[in-house]
Amino acid sequence: MSESADPAPLLREAVRLEQLGRLADAAKVYEHILARWPQLPDCWYNLALLQRGLRRFDEALASYSEALARGVRQPEEVHLNRAVILADHLRQDAAAERELRAALALNPQYLPALRNLANLHEDLGRRDAALATYARILELDPHAFDSLARSAGLHRVERPDDPLIARLRTALADPAAGSAERASLGFALGRALDSCGEYAAAFAAYVEANRESRASAPAAVPYDRGAQERFTDELIRAFPAAAPRSATAQPAPHPAPIFICGMFRSGSTLAEQLLARHPQVTAGGELDLLPELVRTGLSPFPAALTGQAEGRIAELGKRYLATLARLFPDAAYVTDKRPDNFLLIGLIKRLLPDARIVYTTRDPLDNCLSIFFLHLDQRMAYALDLMDAGHYYREYRRLMAHWKALYPDGLLELNYDSLVADPRPALERLLSFCGLPWDEACLTPTPGKSAVKTASVWQVREPLYRSSSGRSRHYRHELAALAAYLAEP
Repeated sequence: MSESADPAPLLREAVRLEQLGRLADAAKVYEHILARWPQLPDCWYNLALLQRGLRRFDEALASYSEALARGVRQPEEVHLNRAVILADHLRQDAAAERELRAALALNPQYLPALRNLANLHEDLGRRDAALATYARILELDPHAFDSLARSAGLHRVERPDDPLIARLRTALADPAAGSAERASLGFALGRALDSCGEYAAAFAAYVEANRESRASAPAAVPYDRGAQERFTDELIRAFPAAAPRSATAQPAPHPAPIFICGMFRSGSTLAEQLLARHPQVTAGGELDLLPELVRTGLSPFPAALTGQAEGRIAELGKRYLATLARLFPDAAYVTDKRPDNFLLIGLIKRLLPDARIVYTTRDPLDNCLSIFFLHLDQRMAYALDLMDAGHYYREYRRLMAHWKALYPDGLLELNYDSLVADPRPALERLLSFCGLPWDEACLTPTPGKSAVKTASVWQVREPLYRSSSGRSRHYRHELAALAAYLAEP
């Protein structure tokens, strides 16, 4: 690179490279600029953004600190970005909260920090603090419809005349609400109506909420049943036989992963939280380590597996374990609870032949209904339509039959309905499968032990309850076509 007394040409080059998607090259240009002109706070900020995109999180935190030290404009935004890295990627919730409070000390009306703080309160089970923070947001911005929807989810609605229902309907009719916000409000309204037994009205609210969710992301790819079937076929062909076991005993990894997967809304969060009550287990949450390995080392998957040397596969397994150890250095066992890892069971067994894999199941109608009733990312397009959810469930069932045939003793089914009906024997099987001794703590809720970053954040902090088991009975008419479809072989 030619030297200059002016960083402008280099800055233009960095922007060009970033626009081309060459993030690593753009980061190198910023590093070159800052080696000569370290006083530029915006360059430190831009470098941090690139490092975050490259998953170089510790470096991003350091660059954000430099931006703060050099007097970056809107420092509250820098503290917010640091908080997101700490909470979402490094599992350092206390440090994330300090960053959010630092942002709010600089700007008490900074809504993004307030929203993230409210979400963090929810993750940590602080209901009153979350409600107070959402109330503050709505005081500052009466049109903060997403915060109203989140706040509504913290209330127990027992009567159809609850004022919250009227408030949600009023917000839905507000012309200031866009499709995404009407989706959030609609899901909140459906949940409130379901809670007080207004099932027909609840189902109608959920149908409209899913319609608004689809409208809010017009670029989202619709669910393609044929493509999903072909992908299932590809996975079955890519893993035709069980992965070979090592001829020599391998040392147990530290920490040892416990994979929990299955359909979304099938009880995976509950399974993780019950395990996390055990003194030897740390809840890892929905880690993206395996999908990231696939994106960076095995794309396109599963076709890229063809011709891969076993040494390369072993190296990827070591990379996974090394990252897990960096995130949870003091843990003996860590749960990797990402439901859609059921697609990667064949890969997991090649990377880590001794891996413990638990897959959760639930009554199919309850499972599909719960998916339809949840505001999921539109990239999970099957969730927006009940029959598409049923199709996805059938493909899941087909793939799991293949994995179980390959690994009859290497997978454990944990059925949600059986678990909530009679917890102890199900937990005994689960702990035994994971190589853990029985501990009575697993039957006792332990509020605050770990953050919960899924839609089940409140349910899993309560004693085991059966109200969600058999929920589909309230929607027999609406689910008749789905019931017939799922009953087909």
